[in-house]
Amino acid sequence: MAEVVEVLVPGGKATAGPPLGPALGPLGINVKGVVDEINRKTADFNGMQVPVIITVDEKRNFTVDVGIPPTTALLMKEVGADKGSNEPNLQIIGDLPLEAAVRIARMKFDDMLSYDLKNAVKEVIGTCVSIGVTVEGRKPKEMIRAINEGAYDSVLVE
Repeated sequence: MAEVVEVLVPGGKATAGPPLGPALGPLGINVKGVVDEINRKTADFNGMQVPVIITVDEKRNFTVDVGIPPTTALLMKEVGADKGSNEPNLQIIGDLPLEAAVRIARMKFDDMLSYDLKNAVKEVIGTCVSIGVTVEGRKPKEMIRAINEGAYDSVLVE
């Protein structure tokens, strides 16, 4: 029966230490080989925590499946911030272009509850509220209101 290990690793910088080493060591596989594969596959997500699933079969062959980082990590990378705001309604850490919100929504669409791009973008913009990011210079709730009123339908309708 195949063993499955799910971990969050820093993109492009996984090591054989915790959490990978202790989880993979007892499975009898080449931990360095797994770490190298993970780092190769997560290099594009440098500086973000990336969900990774490692599946090891009975013959000790492994496969590495890389997920997409959390929406907050993608947003903070997009605005160039290391962490979210301590006071999101008062302290703004960056401004997100609407195109970036659309790009993140497309990237995360399969993991979201939304049925269309417009609602997926509103989910991404909703995340901006909690980390102190404005969208196109507007507060996220104002932007969502404008989207609901159809102001950005030309960009958001597929």
